[in-house]
Amino acid sequence: MRSAKMAAMGLALATGIGGALWLTPTDAAPGTGKDEAAVAANAFLKSLRGDLRKKAQFALDSTERFDWNFVPKARNGASLLELDDGQAELLGPLLATALSPEGLLSARGIIKHENILRRIETERGVDATRRDPGHYYTSIFGSPGAAPWAWRFEGHHLSLNVTQVPGRPPLIGPVFMGANPATVPSGQQAGFRLLAAEEDLARALITMLPAERRQVAMIRDTAFSEIVTGNDREVKLEVAGLAAGEMSAEERQQLRELIGLYVGRFTAATASEVLQRLDGAGFDKLRFAWAGGIEAGQPHYYRVHGPTLLIEYDDTQNGANHIHTVYRDLQHDFGGDVLRAHYRGAAPGAAPDRPRQ
Repeated sequence: MRSAKMAAMGLALATGIGGALWLTPTDAAPGTGKDEAAVAANAFLKSLRGDLRKKAQFALDSTERFDWNFVPKARNGASLLELDDGQAELLGPLLATALSPEGLLSARGIIKHENILRRIETERGVDATRRDPGHYYTSIFGSPGAAPWAWRFEGHHLSLNVTQVPGRPPLIGPVFMGANPATVPSGQQAGFRLLAAEEDLARALITMLPAERRQVAMIRDTAFSEIVTGNDREVKLEVAGLAAGEMSAEERQQLRELIGLYVGRFTAATASEVLQRLDGAGFDKLRFAWAGGIEAGQPHYYRVHGPTLLIEYDDTQNGANHIHTVYRDLQHDFGGDVLRAHYRGAAPGAAPDRPRQ
């Protein structure tokens, strides 16, 4: 009975009954200039009973902060299943401090997609109890406020890692978003494509390249079976593919649109800062790489890699109907350079010596 009640709560949250957690574009209000993330995070923590608050909050230097993942697995933090509707509603304002309206809708779509995956697997006779929209967890690292702190919202096919440093827009990364199925094969939503633009914009770019430049962009005949960097804490990946500086003006614009799709998931302040750093480091230094088939329905992989960011996309599993995407900020993942610079300017001993368990 208790399990059924918790499952029902998860379904209610994912279909919008949970309220502000699922903001629409008209709900996401512009910033007021105050530390809205800290206000939202503290309100959420205050709403939790003691044992649940202890599950949700960690030290900023805890190794838990770097234990991010995108597979269905047991996680630390406070899950949606453990929250009442009022507590779940308090997560909406927190998510809206990092995500744009488009980003919020993508996150909502991914969580709701667990219902579709559960139906499909159940119809196939598979035990799909792990497919539950309630299995998304919130973790707060440090004390929200003046000092640096961080937070994560994560579950199957969704991981949002945000670091908050005073005087800076949210530092966002890594960010994982996925879709299984990428195209719904049956039921009332048959034909619906989750993360469709992520596929279509990149395919438009590889197909518009003339043969000589396409050959440079194609780094493998077969797609990688997974995003290459997985859930690594740090990116260690060779830069490969066609340089933006070797593209035509039309091709470079297509590449900008593809990057803009991923960066556009973030609030305007963060997105602007990301793009400024990208251009400052040299847009022409970016490389676009493709592996696998270029026709729709064929297993394929691509990445965009430059001095400041990495975007990876893979669609090979389940008959090339299972998308994985990741955005990595090569300077600001988990706070990165900004957090280190903050500690260098702080009083001696302010920075943690090493991560704690």
